[in-house]
Amino acid sequence: MSFAAATDPDLRGLWVPLVTPFAPDGAVDLDALDRLARRVLAEGATGLVALGTTGEPAVLDGDEPRVVIEHCAAICAELGRPLVVGAGTNSTRSTIAAVERLASVPSVVAALVVVPYYTRPSCDGVVEHFRAVAAASPVPLVAYNVPYRTGRGLGATDLLRIAAIDNVVGLKQSVGCVDADTLEVLREAPDGFHVLAGDDAFIVPTIAMGGAGAIAASAHVCTPLFADMVAAARHGDLTRARALAESLLPVVLAGFAEPNPAGWKAALHRAGELATADLRAPSAPASPEATEVLVAAIAEARASWAEDCRTFEHRLGA
Repeated sequence: MSFAAATDPDLRGLWVPLVTPFAPDGAVDLDALDRLARRVLAEGATGLVALGTTGEPAVLDGDEPRVVIEHCAAICAELGRPLVVGAGTNSTRSTIAAVERLASVPSVVAALVVVPYYTRPSCDGVVEHFRAVAAASPVPLVAYNVPYRTGRGLGATDLLRIAAIDNVVGLKQSVGCVDADTLEVLREAPDGFHVLAGDDAFIVPTIAMGGAGAIAASAHVCTPLFADMVAAARHGDLTRARALAESLLPVVLAGFAEPNPAGWKAALHRAGELATADLRAPSAPASPEATEVLVAAIAEARASWAEDCRTFEHRLGA
């Protein structure tokens, strides 16, 4: 049975894939999650992504994924903002079960579904995976192509086959570059299909070539500047978008110098937004050296655009 969306969600803009904060006792820190979610939305993010890669979903236990989703959904419902939820697994049956659980969750506009990892199915198998999940899902799907994590990359031909499936409305493209396949998808995708940059260094070129926006872990920090950059690129002010991108590139590179989300948790902890910079094993916290480089890059970017940051804070009543 198909659950084709009655209306296609508007995925344009900047989406922040939230980290999952951990308290000193190792539990999920919902108070920190609440503060972080509200802050990035107030500072210009279009919406939130819960349980994306940055949220460490693979190491959450028991009811923790459900609690994180429900908490983010409640905040988005209160503020009238959209939520995307990571729901992909390496099993078609378990992915269908995950998306079906989103039917009654408020504010969810789409499920982010990764190309099945580890099992490395054929390209035809991946396409049929998305066809089956889309037919069962009560919410639209955003496909997530991230071959360096999954072991199975898709080229333009198969991405366009997925884009043509009813109830698939977007693509998070994370292939480490703006390559010819990405450009072909941007050119040939159906009207209303949203291509979102998934590599933070390539947000502006992706949008300039027709992308809808970005899902950007880097936007945990310097959020107003990332929001401004995305908006400038979307509205054709490429001079401003390029200037912001040049200032933010050192932040992006420093933040991903060690495995995601170690850098962003370290920076948020240093800023007092998280009680700990902890990740769950086998992931490790950012090194002190990497943290110092990232903190310095954030300070330099904010200093370069200090007046813009002050203007934004003034509009917020800060």
